[in-house]
Amino acid sequence: MSENWLSFIAERDFPEEGKATGKLGGWHVLVARTDSGFHAVNDRCTHQAALISTGRVRRGAIMCPLHGARFDMASGRCIGGAYRDLRTFAVRVVDGMIEVAVPDEPPGMEELPVAG
Repeated sequence: MSENWLSFIAERDFPEEGKATGKLGGWHVLVARTDSGFHAVNDRCTHQAALISTGRVRRGAIMCPLHGARFDMASGRCIGGAYRDLRTFAVRVVDGMIEVAVPDEPPGMEELPVAG
C-alpha cells in the first residue's frame, strides 16, 4: 500500500494546546507536538474505537479518556495498558506547512472511530 503526503495545517497555526485533528484521505488524523517534534496517529483508540484526540497529551504520550491507556505518539506503542498499538503516520514540515503521509486506500471499518 502506498501513501500520499497531504497538507494538514500551517505550522504557525498549530494550536497552543499542542494537538490538532483533521480528516485526510478519509483517515481521522491526530497530530501532536511533543518535545521530539510533530507526530501523527490514527485518531482511534484500539480498545473501544473512540476518538483518542479527546485525551490529553503529556510527556510524548496520549491518554485515552475512556480507560486511561497511554500511547506513545512517536511510535504508537501502547505504554500503559494491554491494547494494540495505534497506527502512526509519517509527518514532515515543508515550507512552514505540516504534511502527513496517509495510505492511498481509505480506512476500513476497523480503522474508523465510532464518532467523528
